[in-house]
Amino acid sequence: MTKKVAVILSGCGVYDGAEIHESVITLLRLDQRGAQVQCFAPNIAQMHVINHLTGEEMPESRNVLVESARIARGEVKDIREANAEDFDALIVPGGFGAAKNLSNFAVEGTNCSVNPDVLALAEAFADACKPVGLICISPALAAKIYGPGVVCTIGNDAGTAAAVEKMGGKHEECDVHDIVEDTQRKLVTTPAYMVAKSISEAAGGIYKLVDRVLELTHEGDQ
Repeated sequence: MTKKVAVILSGCGVYDGAEIHESVITLLRLDQRGAQVQCFAPNIAQMHVINHLTGEEMPESRNVLVESARIARGEVKDIREANAEDFDALIVPGGFGAAKNLSNFAVEGTNCSVNPDVLALAEAFADACKPVGLICISPALAAKIYGPGVVCTIGNDAGTAAAVEKMGGKHEECDVHDIVEDTQRKLVTTPAYMVAKSISEAAGGIYKLVDRVLELTHEGDQ
């Protein structure tokens, strides 16, 4: 039975949107495993636009949904159209877009809030006990989605791990090639480019995450 997976993108580019390598690796692995995928993104302005060549902010505005369409080859929908009942699992790649566009973690830290539409969708998956995969910096949002006690990883960055703990999460250090699973909540996380030094290193953990998320969707299958 083909499993349906929703993927939330946060723009296009590591410094102001979805991390492109992480997003493509995720989509590739889902396709290799025969999953049916639909990408979603919030139809909002990015927090800001970064010149990825220089790292400097650019004096322009871009839309998160429009930018996400670059990665999804146009096959992306407004997150307000997403319904957790239509999918078996949810995966959120990293990139600063998760901390700037899907939430304001990059600015507010532990006092951050998650975009209401993103939060509503993620909470719907959590409430239905459907598997969720959070990659790279995205697990920083786990406590906002699941509440206190949720187990997750962002790798081994002490500052970010402390922020996760302060928000109520239980952080576990994790190697780039591995995953951390909160079995009670069916949440799978991996550090990817929070730790990775190359695309192949990032791919190792992401492949494990996608495989495990898909395995969890089969629990209870007859």
